Amino acid sequence: MVLRDSCGRPLLNLRLGITQHCNLRCEYCHMEGEEKCVTRPRTEMTVDEIVRIVTVAVRLGLCRVKLTGGEPLARSDVVQVVKGISAISGLADLSMTTNGTLIAPLAEDLYASGLKRVNVNLPTLDETAYSKLTGGRVKDALEGIETAVGRGFCPVKINMLVLRGVNDGVVGEMIAFARKAGAILQLIELEPINIAEAYYSLRHKPLDEYEEKLKQEAVKVETREYMQNRRIYHLQDVKVETIRPTENADFCMHCTRLRVTSSGKLKTCLMKNDNLVDVLTPLRKGASDRELEELFMLANQKRQPYNKN
Repeated sequence: MVLRDSCGRPLLNLRLGITQHCNLRCEYCHMEGEEKCVTRPRTEMTVDEIVRIVTVAVRLGLCRVKLTGGEPLARSDVVQVVKGISAISGLADLSMTTNGTLIAPLAEDLYASGLKRVNVNLPTLDETAYSKLTGGRVKDALEGIETAVGRGFCPVKINMLVLRGVNDGVVGEMIAFARKAGAILQLIELEPINIAEAYYSLRHKPLDEYEEKLKQEAVKVETREYMQNRRIYHLQDVKVETIRPTENADFCMHCTRLRVTSSGKLKTCLMKNDNLVDVLTPLRKGASDRELEELFMLANQKRQPYNKN
């Protein structure tokens, strides 16, 4: 079964926020578009609640699941979360986006529990710049990448958010690092979500110049149809993907995602919080699987491309 929205877009991927907590304080973090919880206690789903929600989602065709946060590895029971989801019948893929700084001691258990690939956020290799941007130590992230690759996670993707005047001059260095590390590099545009307008204006850097250079150097270029039509540039011994969601109608018209926030709400678009569908409250009140499926169907009906032109 595959759900399709009013534009005919299939619903295939579930991004699952399992916490708002994080051990870093990245100045550009968009928190998966969630409204930041400051004054009230955070409501997080239990392992059993997460597994039940994902089970319903997989039954409806959302069989590719990515764990996000916050920092998902900040949850003390993250291995149990992975183990529970990976046991769901029909699941096609389970991955995680992480800052990488906590993965080294958990890599063995995560892999054994069913997590097979990770995306690691790494804006720079420079220790001082990394510390200023995130409040963390770049050596912890680098150790995480090395450990993940060594353990057999495949692919390991490095998410490089390109920031004007900060790291826009070291893309070549990051490509070389990804090649050496045995990872894929993803170049990502800054999005105007959960950051000040002034910060976005100052730091947003279009990827046009990088794409032009990548086209010249690539031996092959792919388009990922069910991942917002993003491009993959096959260079010598390394792949580079570009993610350009800002004012990009093609990106939105090929979106196949639904999000679950860390507080258990179905979120139809990264950019919108005015049409959320609460799935956790009904679950806690005893909703049947069929009733939960209907909530997913309602969320799918609410899906609309954010950029249409």
